[in-house]
Amino acid sequence: MGRDEILKTNKTYWDSNADLWFGATALPTYGVKFVTEDDLHLFGDVSGKKILDICCGSGHSLKYLADRGSAELWGVDISHKQIENADAYLKEYGYTARFICAPMEAELDIPANYFDFVYSIYGIGWTTDLQSTFRKIASYLKRDGIFIFSWHHTLNYCVAWSRNECKDGIEDDTLIFNKSYFDESYTSIPVDGSEIILCNRKISTYINALAKAGFVVEQMAEQSDKETMEAVGDVSDKTKKAKMLPLSFCIKARKL
Repeated sequence: MGRDEILKTNKTYWDSNADLWFGATALPTYGVKFVTEDDLHLFGDVSGKKILDICCGSGHSLKYLADRGSAELWGVDISHKQIENADAYLKEYGYTARFICAPMEAELDIPANYFDFVYSIYGIGWTTDLQSTFRKIASYLKRDGIFIFSWHHTLNYCVAWSRNECKDGIEDDTLIFNKSYFDESYTSIPVDGSEIILCNRKISTYINALAKAGFVVEQMAEQSDKETMEAVGDVSDKTKKAKMLPLSFCIKARKL
């Protein structure tokens, strides 16, 4: 499956379905049934800081940081519709940002050694070239600049429910591996009457790519939120799964 085909398919999906995801998975949220920035405090004080959002989506994360005093906002997204939504949303609250509509893997008109923070909330996994993307992000950051990103946890897509009815008529809920953790091949996934193309990278793939790009990992989170862990009674399948394994992960890395 070629890079151009993957990018075209994913761009088409987001241009057509951006409104369905307006405001979804944005700061302070890092992921589904996952601890938030209010728990982790990965950004700290962002007042006066220059910020770049990779896969900026509808702009809600940029607004979150602008509300906390960020001095300069930039956003990159492959979808022109996402950028239209983000620009309108920020302007509604009196903020402006510089947006670039392009794949994160592309050679972008972004200044080098310029940003204090680069981040991506549930966006970095869309890249077709992880190593190149991390190297580009490192080039955008000042020395000691911070890169924060979250994404689906690899285990989430390797484990599924297997339901068998017991003799007494009660369903036996068991989580089983239905996909190899080591399989990083690209797969077409039907979503909202359309399709997207993604791969499921190992956690070590992210860590090693960060190291090769000149980052040191300062923190990694993969815990479900307190509300999920304390949920009892008749809860959803997603909640039950999140009580047993992480659905998301988040990494904070510093440029050396």
